[in-house]
Amino acid sequence: MTDTTTDPTAATERHLPADLPERIQHYIDGRFVDSADGDTFEVLDPVSNETYLRAAAGKKADVDRAVAAARRAFAEGPWPRMLPRERSRILHRIADIVESRDARLAELESFDSGLPITQALGQARRAAENFRFFADLIVAQADDTYKVPGRQINYVNRKPIGVAGLITPWNTPFMLESWKLGPALATGNTVVLKPAEFTPLSASLWAGIFEEAGLPQGVFNLVNGLGEDAGDALVKHPDVPLISFTGESSTGQLIFANAAPHLKGLSMELGGKSPAVVFADADLDAAVDATIFGVFSLNGERCTAGSRILVQREVYDEFVERYAAQAERVVVGPPHDPRTEVGALVHPEHYDKVMSYIEIGRTEGRLVAGGGRPEGFPTGNYVAPTVFADVAPEARIFQEEIFGPVVAITPFDTDEEALRLANGVRYGLAAYVWTNDLKRAHNFSQNVEAGMVWLNSNNVRDLRTPFGGVKASGLGHEGGYRSIDFYTDQQAVHITLGEVHNPTFGKADLDAGADVDDPDLR
Repeated sequence: MTDTTTDPTAATERHLPADLPERIQHYIDGRFVDSADGDTFEVLDPVSNETYLRAAAGKKADVDRAVAAARRAFAEGPWPRMLPRERSRILHRIADIVESRDARLAELESFDSGLPITQALGQARRAAENFRFFADLIVAQADDTYKVPGRQINYVNRKPIGVAGLITPWNTPFMLESWKLGPALATGNTVVLKPAEFTPLSASLWAGIFEEAGLPQGVFNLVNGLGEDAGDALVKHPDVPLISFTGESSTGQLIFANAAPHLKGLSMELGGKSPAVVFADADLDAAVDATIFGVFSLNGERCTAGSRILVQREVYDEFVERYAAQAERVVVGPPHDPRTEVGALVHPEHYDKVMSYIEIGRTEGRLVAGGGRPEGFPTGNYVAPTVFADVAPEARIFQEEIFGPVVAITPFDTDEEALRLANGVRYGLAAYVWTNDLKRAHNFSQNVEAGMVWLNSNNVRDLRTPFGGVKASGLGHEGGYRSIDFYTDQQAVHITLGEVHNPTFGKADLDAGADVDDPDLR
């Protein structure tokens, strides 16, 4: 039985943060506005699944207004023309404000998304750090310069591109919004943000934060709404040259197709079914702790979750026994309770999806922990941490992204088999390798099909490194200078220092023409 909080009434008690808004509007050109057609949609809290507010439902007309405001701010406003240091100061002020309000941000995020309050607090602080990182990076940035002595200097001039369309998911929404907003704004672009419809609450706070920090009017715009309406209109808008999207791979395919006619720049971080590979020589204590956290933190709603655990047969039975016992001790509870380790899933639609995979798993593996709604939680989107062992590689719970607190454990015998199993899915976002063999660790990591690999480590991010996946897990990379690359045009400027070095055409009186094969001219 999964542990819960010690208070038997806490499981069904609805905790409402103070001063909740009754409605959420769009934020366009420095003003909060309703949808052009007045349409709204319901927003539920995941503990009661009751409607707690209505949000403006954006459509094409609302996206058109937001893009026009952002385009005007880019073409006529001061933001793209500010010195990097000036933009950096504003970004640091944004970080200061976010950091000073981390408790309130975490409270609202936890209520809206179902994330445990302690984990939501960490995400709020990470959001502040994202802005600080890019505020520092644009000031310290050095671009390439190439010199041909006595002949030419060539340098790279970076320029903001224009209006960036940012489409963000419902898991850790505030932090992931900051991950896109930080570099997009740092590089001088203006933005239109379309947050996930399940979790619009924390996104509505950005407008006040940006105004207080001194961001010029029109630089930031927010349109709420459904993906098929507001998101689709943003992707298809001809005046939005950049789209950064985080979400499901199937949605990424639609965005790719709809952006193609306009040849938009795309950065898409998509789904994952990441392997955690545990070899017999690994530190099993560390591996069990890390793989428990890696799939059950953030309610299992994380793209980099190590939701397939591959364990070498020599230690397989011991690992499964220890893992299942520890999974049973993971504390499921109300999101606002600081003791909670797994809260409520974000929405009843997603809850139904995860529960359907658990039912599928009963026919595809050996259930050793969890398996459904935990005791003491008759309502709300609660799922007990669920562990299936002996899962075959062709099983759906091995192949398909569940995005919840569900893990599949599979044995292997050799390094070659482990690599084949690790690479045997359509996804390729992350991988985790546990071994004390240095040679094996590096060879395996270089051959696994994943955009990111952690060796004997949990998912510890360095913001300077590229973040992104391969195969169905994404297109492009962000993080560090990769984000700067995505949000800027890189213009090559060439300057002749001496005599013009140029082939001469059309002068018949010359004895010989120029050598057009001069390698310096290529």
